[in-house]
Amino acid sequence: MKNSFSIFLAVLSHHFSGTKCSNEATADGDIIIGGLFPIHESVTVTVNDDGRENRTCDRFSTARLVHSLIMVHALEEINQERELGNLTLGYLILDSCGDVTTALIQTQAFMMRNTCAQQSSPPVLVVIGDYYSEISISVTGQLHLEYIPEISYGATSGFLSDKTRFPSFMRTVPQDDHQARAIAQILDHYGWTWVGVVATDSEYGRYITERLWHHATKKGICFAFVSVLPDALNDEFLEEKINSTIKSIIDNRNVSVIISFVKAYCMIDIFGKLLKYPQARGKVWLASDIWSQSPEVLSSQNYKLSDIGTIFGITLKSGNTTKFERYLDDLDENPNHHENNTFLSNFLNEHGTNSSEELKKLIYPYAVFSIELAVKAIAQAVKNLCTNRNCKRQPLQPLELRRALRKATFYMEEKSYSFDHHGDLNSGYDIILWKQTQDSLDLFYSLTLLLHYSFIIGTGFHYNINKIDGHDGDSFLSKGNVTSRCTDSCRPGYRKTSVTGQPGCCYQCEPCAENQYSNSNDSETCHPCKENYYSKNTSSVCLPRKTDFLKWGDVYLIVLLSFTSLGAVLTIVVGIIFLAHWNTPVVRSSVGPISIILLLSLMITFTSVILFGGPPNSYQCQARQVVFGLSFTLCVSCIMVKSFKIVLAFELDPVIQSVLKKLYKPYLIIAVCMAGQVVIVTMWLVHGPPYIDSEITQDNMKLMFCNEKLIPAFGAMLVYIGLLALICFGVAFKGRKLPDSYNDAKFITFAMLIYFISWIMFGPVYVNVTGKYLPAVEMIVILISAYGILFCQFFTKCYIILCKKEANTEKAFRCNIRNYSMDHKGSEDELSSNRVENPTLSEEYSVSVSSLSFS
Repeated sequence: MKNSFSIFLAVLSHHFSGTKCSNEATADGDIIIGGLFPIHESVTVTVNDDGRENRTCDRFSTARLVHSLIMVHALEEINQERELGNLTLGYLILDSCGDVTTALIQTQAFMMRNTCAQQSSPPVLVVIGDYYSEISISVTGQLHLEYIPEISYGATSGFLSDKTRFPSFMRTVPQDDHQARAIAQILDHYGWTWVGVVATDSEYGRYITERLWHHATKKGICFAFVSVLPDALNDEFLEEKINSTIKSIIDNRNVSVIISFVKAYCMIDIFGKLLKYPQARGKVWLASDIWSQSPEVLSSQNYKLSDIGTIFGITLKSGNTTKFERYLDDLDENPNHHENNTFLSNFLNEHGTNSSEELKKLIYPYAVFSIELAVKAIAQAVKNLCTNRNCKRQPLQPLELRRALRKATFYMEEKSYSFDHHGDLNSGYDIILWKQTQDSLDLFYSLTLLLHYSFIIGTGFHYNINKIDGHDGDSFLSKGNVTSRCTDSCRPGYRKTSVTGQPGCCYQCEPCAENQYSNSNDSETCHPCKENYYSKNTSSVCLPRKTDFLKWGDVYLIVLLSFTSLGAVLTIVVGIIFLAHWNTPVVRSSVGPISIILLLSLMITFTSVILFGGPPNSYQCQARQVVFGLSFTLCVSCIMVKSFKIVLAFELDPVIQSVLKKLYKPYLIIAVCMAGQVVIVTMWLVHGPPYIDSEITQDNMKLMFCNEKLIPAFGAMLVYIGLLALICFGVAFKGRKLPDSYNDAKFITFAMLIYFISWIMFGPVYVNVTGKYLPAVEMIVILISAYGILFCQFFTKCYIILCKKEANTEKAFRCNIRNYSMDHKGSEDELSSNRVENPTLSEEYSVSVSSLSFS
């Protein structure tokens, strides 16, 4: 059914239409390879009186003839070198005339050889061609009816990578998405962000324009205009579209770069009309692979390349043309000797003895590579299939050859290639820059490759700029400071901001804010400075930010540390004095063991002051408040126990005194008081411990400090100490009129007053002071509190111990008690009564001083 349907299509096509360009090139062989080349570029259609169409191929293309000869040469070379043993490769080359309908008609010739049972010639197993994507899309669908694979040397449309729709299609060139990405990278390299695009209304033109837009948008490149021309040369709207394109080029004066995806014959018409306008000259034309090596676009014009401006473009990967040039040099120029190749025969008839030179002028290195690579792939696949079988007796079938092609690994110029799962072969690109070497246009066909980029397709694109013939490609292209932008570049220190109603490439320049920078032209964002760096407005760089904190060398810290050291030394001295006079009445009346604990806590308090200076760290931030809180709590707890003891000794009511004595457990009281503070600081450290923080000062310095974070916990710690101090103050105030020998209560009252005043002042000062001297505020308050206790609790006693030894005796203490009793006559009888009821009272509190100590 399928063969019959194909025959029906062929007969139907030839019945309703005729083609006057049915030339061909043939050669016999054991395996026949088809070739489909647009040797003519267009078709003229006329209708007979009987309604039949006559299709006449016109616009002969010498370059496409050369393409077909590349295939012929490659096949003959394989046969001469007997790469396939006793198998030979033949060919059948037909002309697609650059037209889809004509190509489909011509394709029937390939299929007829396969479907006619009486056909004596071998079938066509594979077709090389066509060059154009829109033709290949139609042809491969028709060839697939017979599972005949098609290998294109120029069809680059991405649609053909879909193996669901085009299972029989393969190609030896990369698909257009890669080319679009390469063009976008070139535009980005030169900073051309406002460009025009000219494309044909074809599968190739639509696809590559869409892919270029996709990749260009990511790089911030915009299209000022997109002109779409009809693909057919004889389209009635072609001239109108060309005129519209020229108007777009002239009107968009900021557009200096134009990307063209149209065929060479369209570029001839465009340049012919465009260069009549002086304002349209001097542009940069970026040619796609479809015409980048077609210098004939200017051959019929009376203009030089310098009138146009600059032309450079993407070409498919170039091959070595040496062997093929020798082949053309040895070409027999007698037309009668090429009856099997009517294309070549007609060309030789027309050009005579200079034919070889004319052909050599239009050798495209990319075509040599792509077509020879297709032939190499076919030869390798045949070799793989025929290694273990006799292919003359068991002829190959198109389907098995297609499968073998997809698996084959073949070699070209000592490099291996294979088709991927899409049937594509990503060989890469070259980029050439056009140069007119002489004034004569006759020599313009000699293109000099000044700039050579190698685009490697894979995980990413890479290109290298090489200096060839002493020219620097970059400087040549940038000559004249070619710019193609909608607006001027934003200088470093500014960023681009969009303008409502305008494309992204038309923007305004907004200065970077403080602590932000941009160090390149046309930056889309202002980058924040890294940590420890800062910048001012419109900055292009960030400057290192100095770190600030209360340094050890700061004069304020030196003074505070000096007082801290002095306090610690005095505390040690007092401790030594107390220990040296341990059994004296003054020390024992001061509750000796508690006084030593009090001195130890004061020593720790002074030490905690050191933790508030220097560069902060996480351990220091957590330790300094905890050490101070616990040490000062211990200090106040000891003072509270002392005040309880003194008042208890002179309590006149025996019942109250008895109850107080039972409740009075000094070390337990200290432990309970400390436990309350331990709970507070533990909750603080667990739920929100202090940590290192920083803030930026007005002079752009980074201030490092300890952030207390959980301020309520910090406040609870201070309030707890204050509460204990308040109890101390109340108890001590009650015993302020006791005998001078027991005057601790009076000095405890003074010490607590100093503590209250200093910490009440600390609150508002701590809240309002900022900067590196904030820790110094707390250091000062701690020192004042510690010094207040040290002076009030110990200095007067040390003075008595060292300077008034006569007052540090038991006799002096008894006298002091007696004088106190006489001064308080109103209480003397009660005191005497207590002595009667408790005869040891006098001995315990006024004679036996030892009972006042905690033993």
